[in-house]
Amino acid sequence: METLTWIALALVVVVLLAWYLTYSAARLDRLHAKVEGAVAALDAQLVRRAESAIELGTAGWLDPASSLLLVDAATAALEASPARTEGAGLHGVNVQERGAAESDLTDALNLVLTADAVAELRMRGGDSSAHILGRIEAAALRVQLARRFHNQAVTEVQRVRRKRIVRVFRLAGHAPLPGTAEFDDEVRIGHGQGTPLDSGS
Repeated sequence: METLTWIALALVVVVLLAWYLTYSAARLDRLHAKVEGAVAALDAQLVRRAESAIELGTAGWLDPASSLLLVDAATAALEASPARTEGAGLHGVNVQERGAAESDLTDALNLVLTADAVAELRMRGGDSSAHILGRIEAAALRVQLARRFHNQAVTEVQRVRRKRIVRVFRLAGHAPLPGTAEFDDEVRIGHGQGTPLDSGS
């Protein structure tokens, strides 16, 4: 009778362990899917920000130096996008290059779009320039929100994958460990002094 009791207990333990492993694997899969969705959302917002910056830089309202700075930085950011770089992405081989390119674009936007420059842009471009500036500001805000959501999702995956049972039973399979997106995303339109705009033309 005692032997049967131990066998029954062992079976219960095996069943519970199998259930827990199945539950943990399914949860980890959902978390990985959440990260992939967050990656796609963040990339889409970064692309919109870069495209809006290029539109502003080629509109003819900025002086040549400011236009070149903005267009070059935005173009580099687009070229580092997974859509342009096959086999790479926010978690791919170009992750450091991507972060540097996005930080450079943020720096360029902050350098070009000072308070004086924004006032001059609105005077030169009227409603058209105001519309593009609004798009850049909205895109910059969405980038911040998307990056925050992305990094929260990544942190949750990292936390679960550090658990011993996940590592021992290799519940993550061959899925790469995602990393947070680290770059400067604080665009301050209309801040600072001075203007990179040529007062002529």
